[in-house]
Amino acid sequence: MAKSIGRRGEAAVILPIALGITDLSTYLAGLALIVLLPGPNSLYVVSVAARRGPRTGYRAAAGVLCGDAVLMALSAGGVASLLHASPMLFAVVKFAGAGYLTWLAVGMLRGARTLWRRRPGAAEAARSGAAEPGADGAVDAAAGSAEGERPYRRALVISLLNPKAILFFISFFVQFVDPDYAHPALSFMALGAWAQLFSITYLSVLIFSGTYLAATLQRRRRLRAGLSAAAGTAFLGFAAKLSLSSAG
Repeated sequence: MAKSIGRRGEAAVILPIALGITDLSTYLAGLALIVLLPGPNSLYVVSVAARRGPRTGYRAAAGVLCGDAVLMALSAGGVASLLHASPMLFAVVKFAGAGYLTWLAVGMLRGARTLWRRRPGAAEAARSGAAEPGADGAVDAAAGSAEGERPYRRALVISLLNPKAILFFISFFVQFVDPDYAHPALSFMALGAWAQLFSITYLSVLIFSGTYLAATLQRRRRLRAGLSAAAGTAFLGFAAKLSLSSAG
């Protein structure tokens, strides 16, 4: 609740610190910029939405949100400080995350190669049952629509195997938490809720943009192959950046 103090016809409005959060407007502005930065999570969500539609895209988005929620809770609980203080533990988590991103990138690049080399009309022949043996599997591998993909779990793992995200959450959040507030956990929860709201809004835009992109490029297999290769290359870049990062 706001408190107003009047003096000589002039009112000064003093807004209290809500849930121990200081300078909320600056936090929201910085959060918006951070959410808009491309990363493996958002790239995977838009890729899934483009390949398999908005419903599956939202499954991947749910994995991202749950993963981020876990990281925020770990940050508030002090795991970030533990990773920061233990270079060996940080290295283990770091290389595990980089290895997983590399595995995803290789799969994307292999799918792009298969799609690029597929003969024109092979997809139509597969749908009519006239394709040669194994064509269906090649098409599914290229499109990334295999039943075992499990977008929610994959997006969740991508989020969790990112120690830099844990360090980011605590280093960013702590700047907006009042050190004198009696319940800092509530401050982290409120800041995390704003972060999740921004994330789901941005991911929703990506999901429907990806669906539109898929409809537009449905018949342009080589362009789709190029986009898949670009996504795989980007994931390799994320893996390299993570493997070279430090806890400091």
